[in-house]
Amino acid sequence: MSAGELAARVGVPRAVVFETVSSTLDVAHALALEGAPAGTLVVADAQTSGRGRQGRAWQSESGAGVWLTVLERPTDAAALDVLSLRIGIEVAPALDPFAESGIRLKWPNDLYVGSRKLAGVLLEARWRENVPEWVAIGVGINVRAPSSERRAIGLRDGVSRLDVLSAVVPAIRRAASRAGRLDGSELQAFAARDLAAGRECVEPVAGRVRGIDEGGALLVDVASSGAQVTAVRAGSLVLKEER
Repeated sequence: MSAGELAARVGVPRAVVFETVSSTLDVAHALALEGAPAGTLVVADAQTSGRGRQGRAWQSESGAGVWLTVLERPTDAAALDVLSLRIGIEVAPALDPFAESGIRLKWPNDLYVGSRKLAGVLLEARWRENVPEWVAIGVGINVRAPSSERRAIGLRDGVSRLDVLSAVVPAIRRAASRAGRLDGSELQAFAARDLAAGRECVEPVAGRVRGIDEGGALLVDVASSGAQVTAVRAGSLVLKEER
């Protein structure tokens, strides 16, 4: 399938396709500087320097997953604070038909099947005078689990990467088009899939997870009495049993 045919199939103005690239995020930033339109999609069969949050590497083996970045040009800066969560909320039901069981969400940017990681979201925004010029939305989805990652999982056998792209890209674009904080329906959708709610965590603070708020903060009960809930807006969530 040509890049033009892919763009038409997933409903974007432009698609750029690579066999191997350092990172689809890098390409998206370069295209943004050249004036690429919102909705531009970058896809690679493999990445040599795929990345996750906080500088972590993301394994992106050839043919093993869906490695993509969607370029958007948001006008609502406040919506960027919750965009990674919003993407998870939209992408999870899009991936349900391809997984062995329902997709679960882990704050702030991971998608799981059972207790194993299926996908991750990474946002990289560029700003000019406190106004976002663009955001590169990187999403990596394991079609088959990398052998070196015991906590990773893939999709069901025989799943087509093209079918996954066709389901996921519109979901990402829906999430990116929304403004403001998370609304009540989004909070309910997250809660229905929340991997961590009610479980003990050791990072970013020690306590028991109580969910998220409309601003995307993680709510953690840090007192044994259950009377002190703190809102955490940055960091990684590590559950007690993951240590």
